[in-house]
Amino acid sequence: MDISSLKGRLPLEIIESLAKRGIARLTPPQEAAIKEGLLEYRNLVVASPTASGKTLIAEIACVKSILEKRQKAVYIAPMRALVTEKFNEFREAYPYMKAAMSIGDLDANDQWLADYEMIFVSTEKFDSLMRHGIEWVGGVGCIIFDEVHMLGDMSRGPTLEILITKLRLQSSAQIIALSATIGNANEIAKWLDAKAIESDYRPVKLSKGVICNNRVYYDNEESDEPRESASLNGTSRLPELRLVEDTIRQGKQALVFYSTRRNAEGGAKRIAESLSGILTKGNSAALDSLSRQVLGALDRPTEQCTKLSKLIKSGVAFHHAGLLNVQRNAIEEAFRANAIKVICATTTLAYGVNLPAHTVLLKDIHRYDNSSSGMMGVNEVMQIFGRAGRPKYDTEGRALIIAANMERMKELYRDYIIAKPEAIDSALGVVPVLRSHVLSLIATNFVSTKESMNSFFSKTFYGLQYNSMSHIHRVIDEVLHDLKRWEMVKEDDRSYVATKLGSRVSELYIDPLSAKWMVDSISNVSDSLDALFMISNTLEMRPYVRVTADAEGRYAAYLHTHKKLMLREFDPMDYGNYEPEGAFSTALMLNDWAEEMKEPEIVEKYSSTPGALYTKITNADWLIYSAIELSKILKMPHRKLLEMRVRLRYGIKEELLDLVRLQQIGRARARTLYMNGIRSVNDVRNNRAKVTSLLGKETADKVLSQV
Repeated sequence: MDISSLKGRLPLEIIESLAKRGIARLTPPQEAAIKEGLLEYRNLVVASPTASGKTLIAEIACVKSILEKRQKAVYIAPMRALVTEKFNEFREAYPYMKAAMSIGDLDANDQWLADYEMIFVSTEKFDSLMRHGIEWVGGVGCIIFDEVHMLGDMSRGPTLEILITKLRLQSSAQIIALSATIGNANEIAKWLDAKAIESDYRPVKLSKGVICNNRVYYDNEESDEPRESASLNGTSRLPELRLVEDTIRQGKQALVFYSTRRNAEGGAKRIAESLSGILTKGNSAALDSLSRQVLGALDRPTEQCTKLSKLIKSGVAFHHAGLLNVQRNAIEEAFRANAIKVICATTTLAYGVNLPAHTVLLKDIHRYDNSSSGMMGVNEVMQIFGRAGRPKYDTEGRALIIAANMERMKELYRDYIIAKPEAIDSALGVVPVLRSHVLSLIATNFVSTKESMNSFFSKTFYGLQYNSMSHIHRVIDEVLHDLKRWEMVKEDDRSYVATKLGSRVSELYIDPLSAKWMVDSISNVSDSLDALFMISNTLEMRPYVRVTADAEGRYAAYLHTHKKLMLREFDPMDYGNYEPEGAFSTALMLNDWAEEMKEPEIVEKYSSTPGALYTKITNADWLIYSAIELSKILKMPHRKLLEMRVRLRYGIKEELLDLVRLQQIGRARARTLYMNGIRSVNDVRNNRAKVTSLLGKETADKVLSQV
């Protein structure tokens, strides 16, 4: 279908924007969406492969709502990186529209968003906005739920499901749900009162298969038996290396996925050594610049920074959550620019940012998370495979799994190559998941009685999938019992009302169990380590860092002298596998940071990574802020907590607190000034020449202008 045929049905602004981007025809999923009521504001569930045009379907719905209905549009996605990417794409396509993005502070109602037409948010952020009582939800005409298959994810799925249910009850907006891999699109469409659009269209042909003994066994559309290809080009015995070499010799790029960070780093090292000299042709200057950027991400490079920097010079990089954001972003941009030829990554790279390659290799189909391991599902593998084939660059892409022998090859072929995606199942129905959501429903006056609570959950995806609601009713009763016992909810004449404490806990977006632990602990906090152990001993700080020998020894003594700071009241099942030693070791790591230990030393001491360290610092900042807010509710002193928050944010000892009040003064500059006798803001004011000599004129001018 030509775009021109939609004149009169599509706003002229959309047609002009598409023309500027060279889009003249609709893809099959886009055409199906038009036929099924996209332009008539019908709800749609679109399940089609990566790069098949799902984003344009969402774009048309949003812009049409803004221009014709004069109503806002909201784009919601689970990953911040994906939200950012779509926000930037929209601004480029429609620079004259008022677009905004909000993915940060979960304790804010962001009233400024009311002035914008197109709003991009993460799932948790929009749920938080609703907990803070935003008033413009009724003025939303279109809501996009990207990656809707995340409904089945144990960590993110429940928030998404509750959010969708709340929005459907509070808004009459058109809903467009998007997914690349989904086995029960019709069931989700039934829940959303939507039309399901399923398509296998891909603009770039995808060849899926299994590598065994350096031969590839591809999907054979004519039978269930695989089709054998010729042997891979290359000289290496290892199929992983031979496939990458074959890809590079074709002038293409590769993404290789591993089950662990360590394996990804090891794979990058093997590939760089095997293909030395082949990968860097014409890219040496760009790679050298990127190498220096990655190495200088910290004041003093860690072993990981050094390792990554060296590999990048060879045109190879590893990519996982242990890297700093600035490093990950730089690697992604260099890959898009074709400077880096191979990225060895954990599977998280398959979600979020759009980073396709000609060849995708899945080295291992095992998955490891914080508490368990298992085999990947078909949906997960298909999500990874979706990165194969670059629109505008490739006419075909290939996505492969490695098998150790022929018997394993046949198993992988059966279980992943020709298998259908699994159905998405609701992840609601367990106490830890529902604690926070039940409290938020009561705190926001969404429900007030047992009957209204049960009615709400009957409208969830869980309610559609299960004929009997008796199980979830029992879980809700258990949750309500705990919330009343913890004085976050009170029952009055069969109605439930959130207490002042309960309302604040809901707004703070922390687990009520973690809040209860902090409420009981705040009065026993006497020093910085107490405060850090209090916030580390929460569900939000998991997974904990490795328990060091030093932590084990110190914990035994701490346990003896700080019995009031130990969990006593709670059932261990509430916390799952309770790990006080891990929480204590995490507290010691944060304390080392606040005592100005250098990042490389912390990373080595706790067998961590720079990315993991900064993630813990970020989480700790949020939790200590929450503890401060709870202290206010309890009318308890919280100056020490305030000071600890500043120390954590900057990584400084208490003696530097006054200096970091000045902008431009962080950890390193504050220590430099202090060691040279400038120990307060007043000292800065009275020693202008000395400050200038220590900081340099440009920085000193900015600092001195504040005093």
